[in-house]
Amino acid sequence: MGLNPNTKLGPYEILSPLGAGGMGEVYRAKDSRLDRDVAIKVLPEAMALDSERILRFEREAKALATLSHPNIAAIYGFEEHDGKRLLVMELAEGETLAERLGRGALPIDESLETARKIAEALEAAHEKGIVHRDLKPANIKIGPDGEVKVLDFGLAKALVGDAASVPSMSPTEVVHSPTITAEFTRPGLILGTAGYMSPEQARGRSIDKRTDIWAFGCVLFECLSGARLFSGETATDSIGAILHKEPEWALLPPNTPPTIQLLLRRCLAKDRNKRLRDIGDARIEIENALADPTASMLRLGGAALYAAGASSWQAAWRRSLPWALCAILVAALGALWFSTRPAKQAVMRYTLPIPESQALRGSRWPMFNSSPDGTKVVFVGSNESGRQLYLRLNHQLDATPLANTDDAFDPFFSPDGEWIAFSQKGKLRKISVLGGPATTICDAADPRGASWGRDGTIVFAPNPRSGIWRVPAAGGEPVKLTDAGTGQGAPSHRWPQMLPDGKTVLFTVTAKNDDFAAAQIVAMSLETLEQKVVVEGGLVALQS
Repeated sequence: MGLNPNTKLGPYEILSPLGAGGMGEVYRAKDSRLDRDVAIKVLPEAMALDSERILRFEREAKALATLSHPNIAAIYGFEEHDGKRLLVMELAEGETLAERLGRGALPIDESLETARKIAEALEAAHEKGIVHRDLKPANIKIGPDGEVKVLDFGLAKALVGDAASVPSMSPTEVVHSPTITAEFTRPGLILGTAGYMSPEQARGRSIDKRTDIWAFGCVLFECLSGARLFSGETATDSIGAILHKEPEWALLPPNTPPTIQLLLRRCLAKDRNKRLRDIGDARIEIENALADPTASMLRLGGAALYAAGASSWQAAWRRSLPWALCAILVAALGALWFSTRPAKQAVMRYTLPIPESQALRGSRWPMFNSSPDGTKVVFVGSNESGRQLYLRLNHQLDATPLANTDDAFDPFFSPDGEWIAFSQKGKLRKISVLGGPATTICDAADPRGASWGRDGTIVFAPNPRSGIWRVPAAGGEPVKLTDAGTGQGAPSHRWPQMLPDGKTVLFTVTAKNDDFAAAQIVAMSLETLEQKVVVEGGLVALQS
């Protein structure tokens, strides 16, 4: 630090250094006129002749002067003494969030309350057309009473509406950008700011308030998990992680409210067009999670359930309508036969827009499936190498590709909607709806349908001639339930569907030589293995 204690700068007496970054040095000082302690940011002498940095410094003063919010450190003045330019600010007492996180993750309630206050600060700035651009734990102070202050709008960019941009930068300029402070660009040090940059910011592209929303997601994730999302030994390592790695969602505490997990996914979407657009929505969802931690559905813009551009879904639905009607009839008959009747559920209607790049793809049924509670849809779509699974939550406008599902088909949900099982390269596999690695359940060389029961088992047809089998969803040795017979022209058992009672499975039995026109829908008790034909000439049963 360049100034010693007791140094006088006009009415200000330097008391002690507080920190330094790419935009200046910060000191605790005494204001003799008003008899109060303040924070003073001083532009280093080595940069005093840098006209660009002087302009940025002045911009910080002007940006802060427009803001008045309890969670933003206030500006008191912008002055010059002895050739030094000073930004005089409110002194925020306490420790930085970075210092607090150095002792480990915050409790969930404290994490959410801290994030709520940060969101309020950003919301106030965004309403003034100001983007922070450098939000990170080191720029957030936590006071002794739990008060939160967002500091250092030194990189703020006043926007014209929502579309203003900053000039594009080359990769070299990105690494040496003031967004990555001088302190953290020294070789061998763990990165600070670079770990919180949005993908578009890391690429030197235009930025808007969604850049702050990304950084907010990084900060909230770190508060909950105690782990930094995108760290590295060099700026290049950290930027590479931001651009190419997915968050390790498993690091979140198991009791993280479901809506907060979904909110983090919205904030940390690498494609900013799929990212949450307004930090005020994040604040609302955090308030809702604090009031009801068990809620499972985001309430972001309910109108999103009825999105435009649904023609591809509607066309697919029209083609599938006869099968759907048949399936409803079959499920109802099966339920009556076993004297069970599923509980009545509210009807949920929404469209599923599918861009051309994700067009439904697959030669086997089903190409899409919905979760039992109707809040999620998974479908087989196109990708660069062929096909993969896409997941769309009903509050989202766009589907998200599921990593590790290349060449997957026949997706179906677990009863709680938290897992998706599917067939892939001769295996029956499953993956969490939160992402992560896919795990193998068992072999299934040429599968013909599967269904997940409430008892934690899956019924499936490993191949067209093998009959129906059952296997624990956690993995294990499959057990055979039916024998389709062997030899030329033998019928096949396929497309099993577990009914809600968990004791009955419907499946299709083809006629000899796979005559589907003469197929039957059979209901079988999983307790006695007794079978009964419920539909003659039926095909593909679905649970209602």
